[in-house]
Amino acid sequence: MNGKQLQEYFDQLDDAHGDESVSSGKRTARKRESSRKEREARLFIRAQEVSREFRFTYKAARFEEAWLLDSLAQLADHQWIADVLRKVKGGKEASLYLCKPGGAVKSDYVAAKIYRPRALRNLKRDAEYRVGRVDLDADGTALWKEADKNAIAKRTSYGEEVRHQSWIAYEFATMELLSAAGADVPIPYAMEKNAIVMEFIGDGLQPAPMLNAVNLGHAEARRLFDRIVHNVDIMLSQDRIHGDLSAYNILYLNGGIKLIDFPQVVLPQGNPSAWRIFLRDMTRVCDYFSTQGVHCDAYKTAADLWTARGHRIVEKVHPRFLDPENPADRKMWDKR
Repeated sequence: MNGKQLQEYFDQLDDAHGDESVSSGKRTARKRESSRKEREARLFIRAQEVSREFRFTYKAARFEEAWLLDSLAQLADHQWIADVLRKVKGGKEASLYLCKPGGAVKSDYVAAKIYRPRALRNLKRDAEYRVGRVDLDADGTALWKEADKNAIAKRTSYGEEVRHQSWIAYEFATMELLSAAGADVPIPYAMEKNAIVMEFIGDGLQPAPMLNAVNLGHAEARRLFDRIVHNVDIMLSQDRIHGDLSAYNILYLNGGIKLIDFPQVVLPQGNPSAWRIFLRDMTRVCDYFSTQGVHCDAYKTAADLWTARGHRIVEKVHPRFLDPENPADRKMWDKR
């Protein structure tokens, strides 16, 4: 890559990460920015080398192409995907791509979910979800190296990379667990780096809409609400709480549903905020279905599911998760 090409690439990186820019008056910030550009330039160079062996139909911008190549090359080598056809959905945390599968998958299409670098590192109050979870490595097994654990605790650059990988590994492991248990989730096929290859939920080339974009008849709404409650119960039976469940994280296709997006799953046994998070999930679900004419009591539904699985309803929350500016949180603290 010559000097002009490198400068053009740096300009694209600046445009792509404008929200991450820092004050030029701070020496430390300048050094971090310089290091970031250097790392991502190396990525782009490596992606150019990979592109000689893996080419795809989708016409991506240079920055996007670099991340696609880096994220998907090994998945292509292992025959999970053969081609990237188009982008299905873009988001702050991840983008979804429609792909042609390789020989390892017997299907017309698969979906590749690729997380943006740093996306999961910026989740607000992420510690609230991670309490009780054992951090996972790129293979989905528990981290055992003290150096890795300490790096996460100190939030070093390396620790942030490890933590980022752990979030993705939890999503893949949870999808495997729930799929085996009979839940309505996309079938997960493979995980590599910051990408997950899974079943494509759609009609032909068109992706299934999110449930929040669908208006249901009363009978269908009642049936789907019951189905979602069934899925939530399956999750509890597998010691999982979605953590961000709503009509935005449920797909609708041909009268059926699929639950998606699991990186922030909560383990009910070891998290003091588990009941509150679970109740919030059910409240969001009931909020949508109430607009579709379904009478549902979020608290009763959540409480019945929760206690049927042997959990106690405890409003106790760790002090670090309380907001001193929130009257409800202050009241909870005063009850201690």
